[in-house]
Amino acid sequence: MAQTGLQRTIMDPVVPYVGTIFGGLEPGQMIVIHGTVHPDADRFQIDFQRGNSVQPRSDVAFHFNPRFKGSGHIVCNTLENEKWGWEEKTYQMPFTKGQPFEIIFLVFHDKFQVSSNGKNLLVYKHRISLQRVDTLGISGKVKINTIGFLAQPTLLGSQPTSLAGNSIEANKGGSEKPRNFTIPYTGCLPSPLIPGKTMVIKGEVLKNAKRFAIDLKPHGSKDIALHLNPRMKERVFVRNTYLRESWGEEEKQLLDFPFCTEMYFEILIYCDLQQFRVAVNGVHLLEYKHRFKDLNKINEVSVNGDIQLHDVRIW
Repeated sequence: MAQTGLQRTIMDPVVPYVGTIFGGLEPGQMIVIHGTVHPDADRFQIDFQRGNSVQPRSDVAFHFNPRFKGSGHIVCNTLENEKWGWEEKTYQMPFTKGQPFEIIFLVFHDKFQVSSNGKNLLVYKHRISLQRVDTLGISGKVKINTIGFLAQPTLLGSQPTSLAGNSIEANKGGSEKPRNFTIPYTGCLPSPLIPGKTMVIKGEVLKNAKRFAIDLKPHGSKDIALHLNPRMKERVFVRNTYLRESWGEEEKQLLDFPFCTEMYFEILIYCDLQQFRVAVNGVHLLEYKHRFKDLNKINEVSVNGDIQLHDVRIW
């Protein structure tokens, strides 16, 4: 992810660390933490909380707690009025004892979205108001090198030529409020997706999503130059081309599936002479060799499936 709009950086804080988040948290902010897990770690935790009271203990809006027992897992929870809520667990464990890490917390109006070492990790829905969060706490067997607070209203910044005009409306506090497109969506491109052109599709995966698809094609034709089809249940990201009323061979190979339910995403598609290059949330994911050769006819995009679509842009 591009780390622009730096507001504040804390260098080499002593752990346990408790520090004020000046100005609180707002949708669009990113908190980027670099550190190293101790070689003998059993757990560590990062808490977004209200104040730093010990007795009674401060409310914790988001408790992020990697635990290394067995194969390891991450526990997320909320503490309110000194009572823990229900635990949400993920068994994806990107942290290794004795190894460095990067964690990015992306703040939305309704959730935190967490990635680590360039891979999406989890989504945690707010249980108490984001406006109550004014303190960051870190404890456990971990060394922290830097904590960075960044103003980052979108992952890729403002891009020209939205296919729906002004598809982002400003709301109070300077954050951005997405305006949803109707799904299924079809839009005509202002210029063909020829080599050198880039498209970005921004949206959110629905809670019970099964799959969604993005198709780049010539207007008025059944042919599909590029079919991108993430399938949530199978955790596969299918790529294909439809020519002369027939699908080609599916491409599925990926090291990691980049999507999860309720996550915000930005899919960037760059066209070069030989292939499409695809990135998700700022991380390069795959290449797809051109099977449809007449690139100057690719002038339409369609999006369907189990997502909210926020924006489609080309430049």
